[in-house]
Amino acid sequence: MTAWLQRNTIAVLILLLLAFVAVVEMIKPGTINGVWLSNTLLFAAPLGILAAGQTLVMLTGGIDLSVVSVATGAAFLMTTTSLRVGDTGAVAIGLALGLIVGLVNGIGIAVLRVQPLVMTLGTGLMTQGIIIVYSQRILSTRSVVPDFIHTLGSGRLADAIPVDLFLWVPIAAVTIYGLARTGFGRLLYAVGDNREACYLAGIRVWRVLLADYAICGVLAAVAGIVLVGNTNSADLGLADTYLLPSVASVIIGGTSIFGGRGGYAGSIVGALILTVLNGLLTLLDSPEPVKQILYGAIIFLLATAYTRLTD
Repeated sequence: MTAWLQRNTIAVLILLLLAFVAVVEMIKPGTINGVWLSNTLLFAAPLGILAAGQTLVMLTGGIDLSVVSVATGAAFLMTTTSLRVGDTGAVAIGLALGLIVGLVNGIGIAVLRVQPLVMTLGTGLMTQGIIIVYSQRILSTRSVVPDFIHTLGSGRLADAIPVDLFLWVPIAAVTIYGLARTGFGRLLYAVGDNREACYLAGIRVWRVLLADYAICGVLAAVAGIVLVGNTNSADLGLADTYLLPSVASVIIGGTSIFGGRGGYAGSIVGALILTVLNGLLTLLDSPEPVKQILYGAIIFLLATAYTRLTD
């Protein structure tokens, strides 16, 4: 049985997901129904989109700690500029922030050889500071979430299918296909597996990393826009709680923190596991400090058990 699970890592994740779903149903019978499934997918989408970018950078042996600041900043910029530049222009401004921060991360990591954790932590703090200064200068500006963004983040088709799936599913499909079937995807694995060998083979590693972190920044901005569509209001702490889950879902999904191994399919299931886990702790009415302790402990145990099983 163990050997089979080692050869079928996605099956391990699906079994974990089903186990948490079963626990939810045991604690409160009748909870698992169409509405619960719809809500779970709706709330998992922003985390899943963040995890897509995080998966790409972790495959190269890096990490991006600026994603939550970018997500919050993109949402805040979009909602405070929509009345001046229009809805489409506001979305473009939000996405531009993600691209700019991603490029800065890429330049620092790929060209200046700054350690990814240090670089992305720094850009995250700078982005957060800039948004705080910006918010103080526009106190009189009304924050407005465009109607189509609100529909994207919280709407349901036929009262059942979350609209944000129509964004998340294409992103997931492109990411999975890109990693498995394109030269860029193979380069990400190669850089993560042995960067020095890539240098010796003549691969322009800096270009790969620059594009990688730029894509991650844009995906973080997309996640922030979806998230603000769900909450229908932007604040400076909008995405703060997503940093640990964005990393944990990738690790639980089987992507190595040292790079070169893993994929986005596992990260999708990891994001669903964490969304169900969060709902379970809410169902238990755990106080927030206890909830955070249990959440962190369970994530640690899941990641450890899955890593030991699949190594």
